[in-house]
Amino acid sequence: MQITPLEIPDVLVIQPRVFEDARGFFLESYHKEQFRAAGISADFLQDNHSGSRRGSLRGLHYQVRQPQGKLVRLAVGEAFDVAVDLRRSSPTYGRCVGVRLSAERKDQLWIPPGFAHGFYVLSDWAEVLYKATDYYAPQWERTLLWNDPALAIQWPIPQGQQPLISEKDRNGIPLAAADTYD
Repeated sequence: MQITPLEIPDVLVIQPRVFEDARGFFLESYHKEQFRAAGISADFLQDNHSGSRRGSLRGLHYQVRQPQGKLVRLAVGEAFDVAVDLRRSSPTYGRCVGVRLSAERKDQLWIPPGFAHGFYVLSDWAEVLYKATDYYAPQWERTLLWNDPALAIQWPIPQGQQPLISEKDRNGIPLAAADTYD
């Protein structure tokens, strides 16, 4: 397993060892001891799976209580995955990182608690799987505005196109007015 920190060093890209032969492939998508050795000491409580068509944008979601760390990967397709640091005490508060994840590369992204998360689908169809460190709690869920100029996220949306987005995500809150973490 290879682990690479991003510009926000708490957010990590994880490339598992993949064993391939004529039948296909095998990989360990999660190995508690290897993750702990790499500094990821999360206990996962919930698995989530979403399917989305090309041009769908989901996010930027987070929970102000019961914050969720997320281990994200794609079972099908490709997506641009984004994490925004909402920890006011962090030197990277308000900054974001984005990476392309793909089922073909089998890479994963570790997003610790205290971040908003979202993704934009690049392939015709994508299925995103993620493990979460806490349960979904709709009463604590918040949505950060996906296109807030203060975040300056470089979403790879083709020129002249609008993303497919939910009403909830369209009405997200800008960072300046958002509930964040201490």
